[in-house]
Order: sequence, then structure tokens, then C-alpha cells
Amino acid sequence: SALMVERAHLRAADVGRNHGDRLTTNQSSWRGRRSPSSGISPLPAAAAMAGMSPLLLTASLLLAAVSANPAEEPLAGSPGGREAEQESGRMVLEELEKSGLQLEEAGAEQHQESYSTFAAEFFETRYWGDEGYAFPSPPPVDPFAKIRVDDCGKTKGCFRYGKPGCDADTCDYFLSYRRIGADVEFELSADTDGWVAVGFSSDKLMGGDDVMACVHDDNGRVRIQHFYNVGQWAKEIKRNPARDEEGIFENNRVTCRFKRPVYVPRDETIIDLHLSWYYLFAWGPAIQGSITRHDIDSPPVSEDVVSIYKYEDVFMPSAAYQTFSSPFCLLLIVALTFYILMGTP
Repeated sequence: SALMVERAHLRAADVGRNHGDRLTTNQSSWRGRRSPSSGISPLPAAAAMAGMSPLLLTASLLLAAVSANPAEEPLAGSPGGREAEQESGRMVLEELEKSGLQLEEAGAEQHQESYSTFAAEFFETRYWGDEGYAFPSPPPVDPFAKIRVDDCGKTKGCFRYGKPGCDADTCDYFLSYRRIGADVEFELSADTDGWVAVGFSSDKLMGGDDVMACVHDDNGRVRIQHFYNVGQWAKEIKRNPARDEEGIFENNRVTCRFKRPVYVPRDETIIDLHLSWYYLFAWGPAIQGSITRHDIDSPPVSEDVVSIYKYEDVFMPSAAYQTFSSPFCLLLIVALTFYILMGTP
């Protein structure tokens, strides 16, 4: 009947709306009107113009074919005609329901497969470790930038201890400092597999000093730690003014870089770097990440107080080269040379 055909069309419209296929044909065209020339309902053509999905378009064509076959249509109002109309309406509804279910299942399966594939690849590549536990992937680590010595005395101050002409990779001990805004950046390097440090002191003696140390631990990491010298003993201080820390252990050398603020709140264990201090230079072995006594009995000390506002390039010969550079040794060499040239009487 016309009522059942109209319900079939409304069911098709609901299925189309659920899957994003909008029906834009006029409501009056859903009532099974026939074209005078062909006897075919204009619904398929209107639906095609409206951009229906292929399944809905097929269902509409079936509906139009059933409702538009005059050869097999019984007389209106007869019992056989009503039964034929009811049977044809039920067939159309079942066909539309099957088409809608197939469309829903296909869409859900496609969505589920695409989401599952995306989620599996995303979590596998970014969030799942070898053991199967979820954790954020670590950020990329930049390589340690090589310490430059051609800027020493120009844009930063440097202290070198060791062989004459040595640099940050060959000196027994190397330190540089430079101001960056409200901070001072320090670079330290020493020929050791343990630790390298600088102390800020009001005199040239160990005791009552603020110390920054770069310590190589058993895991291969280089950590920046804060100490305070109590007499001849370095006590670790939990309050650490260092930031932007980085370090590396390579070629049997401990090298690090860090910043600390110029001005700090008044504290006995942390000095203000805007004041001038003697710099104490030390390095030595470490046991399980803990520092031990420094390598030499009398570590080098800056000859004068150091100001972060003045950049110098200071070289201090190590003990192996101090003998040949002392005034007494030079005088002895000159005397022996003169004696050999003059000869004996």
C-alpha cells in the first residue's frame, strides 16, 4: 500500500542519515507518484542527484520496481490486491533493513580496523618498551659541545694546568667561565676517571669553601654536585645552585658544563659570584660515584682573586714542567752552558 511504501522510504532516509548520506529530495516525491510517460517513480533519479550511497540507491531502485509494475499489480481494493501490497511492502522493508545492517557493519568494521591499526602502531613505536610497559619515549639527547679555547681571554676566562700549549682535551686540568645574563657558565675538564671540581675560597687554603664538582659514577653518567669544605673534608650539600647541567666521560676525561646564578640568597654554603674569590682547582678518583682525595697533595690555586667581569687566559705549568721553568733552574742551565763553552783551564 502507499502507507507501507512511505514507511519504507522513511526507513531508507533514517539509514542514510546515520551514515552521512543526506536525502535532499522533496518530501512529496516520497509518496510513490508515477511519471506519466514511463510509469516509474522519480525517486531513483532524485536520489542519485542528491548523492545517495550505493546501497540506498539500490534499495530505492528495488522499491520503485516493485511499486511501479502495472502488469502484476492486482485491482485496488480487492483482497488479493491488499495482500499483494502488504507482501511487497514487507519484502521492501526486509531488503532495506538488510542493506542498512550491512552498511552499519561495514562502517563499524572499517572504523574499528583503522583505529586498531593506528593505536597498535602508535603505542608500539612511541610508548611501549621492550618489556611491554608503557612509558614516554625519551627526548633526543644533544651531543656534548666541544669546549673551545680560542675564545679564552676574549669572551670567557680560562685556567689551564699542565703542559705548555695544552687545551681542554690535553691539559691536566681546565676551567673556563663566562657571564650569560644573570648566570655564570662554567666548563671543567680533567684527566681523570673520577671527578673534577672548582672551589670558591676567601683565601688559598682548603676549608670553608663553596665547591662545584662533576662526578663520574659507575653507570657512566657525569653528575654535577654541590659540596662545602669543612676543613679537609668535602660535605655534600643538597641545595644545588647548578642548572643546565651536562657532562661526559670520554677518553679517560671527565668534562662538564653547567650554570649557576650570579646572585643568590644569603647562605653560608653558597657564595655570590659577583664578588671576587680565589679559585681552587682539584680532581681525583671516585668510588661508586663518591669523591675521594684529590690526585696531588697541593692542588693548584689561582694566584689572585678572580672576577667574573674580567676575562683572562691563565696558564699554570704542572709539576713536571715547573722545575725547568723556575728561576733557579734557568740560572743553573745558563751557568752550565757558560762553563762548557768556556772550557776548563
